[in-house]
Amino acid sequence: MYVYRGAPAAQGFLDFAAYKLFFAKLISGPITRYHPFAGQFHAIQAPKIPQITEGLWLIACGAIKKGVVADRLNGLVNFSFDNIQRAGSTDLWIAIVAYGFQLYLDFSGYVDVARGSALLLGIELPENFNFPYLTTSLADFWRRWHMTLGDWLRNYLYFPLGGSRQGLIRTCMNLIIVMLIAGIWHGAAWGFIAWGGIHGLGLAIHRLNDAIAKRFEWIEVVWSSLPGIIVGWVLTQGLVFISWVFFRLPNVDSALDVLKRSWGYSADIQYAQKVYGEGFGLYPPQILMIFGAIVFVMLLTYIFQRGLKLNLTWHLKLLLVPLCWYAVSLLAPEAGSRYIYFDF
Repeated sequence: MYVYRGAPAAQGFLDFAAYKLFFAKLISGPITRYHPFAGQFHAIQAPKIPQITEGLWLIACGAIKKGVVADRLNGLVNFSFDNIQRAGSTDLWIAIVAYGFQLYLDFSGYVDVARGSALLLGIELPENFNFPYLTTSLADFWRRWHMTLGDWLRNYLYFPLGGSRQGLIRTCMNLIIVMLIAGIWHGAAWGFIAWGGIHGLGLAIHRLNDAIAKRFEWIEVVWSSLPGIIVGWVLTQGLVFISWVFFRLPNVDSALDVLKRSWGYSADIQYAQKVYGEGFGLYPPQILMIFGAIVFVMLLTYIFQRGLKLNLTWHLKLLLVPLCWYAVSLLAPEAGSRYIYFDF
């Protein structure tokens, strides 16, 4: 389709094979188009010290995300979702939030490692995440979550279906269709379809809200105010995290059990000791502090990188890289888990 829409075809088999088989993007992305990659490949030069440092820094950050945080949360998520009938409502909400953070840190950690590895070879792969859990609308979430997949869905599904050029109702239908296909792409199970459908309906409602706000200016003013921003963030992230239940438990019956038990249920007597004490090693108050720390680090990083446009110098990054790797060797669990997106 890319060639059909006017882009020139690859001129040589070796060029195309190098693009298809480049190891850093081979398994789970980031999804990279041929021509930007080929342009770098033909102009490739030996990486300089700042580029090498940035590559090592990305690999170290990805290892911290995956080994120190995501793999630790994996135990809590598995214990809770494997014992749904014994868990209380609070326990299930903790597991839902833990899985949302685990999925993000696991996948973005993988992408950091992939991008860092490519940089060491002189190739720059596209970014795939841009603080998606700080977004205040579902449309913005999909502009900043798995960005290369979102770009692919827009160009090869949404635009060919007509995009937003054929009226509001058709636009909403296109959004729902695209997200249903995105759900099927992740796996042949009803849970993934439900996940895609939830996001599709959410995007359609957001588009309807935008259309109404253009007619009534006061609605746009409300959403732009501080209370409106907070409400938008809560609604967006609430829908995102709840929809992750179907992603983690593609068996719809299991996912619905979690949602049914998310209000008014108490855990059995031994649950806290078995899951938190013996299984995870931390109890709910400490886990909530960890969640708060994760959000705080995200906010702080966002403020420095996006707000103040500040970044660490390559000299400082080079000093911090060995410390990051040492922290991973010290704090990562002995039996690490495979990357979640290796299954898709």
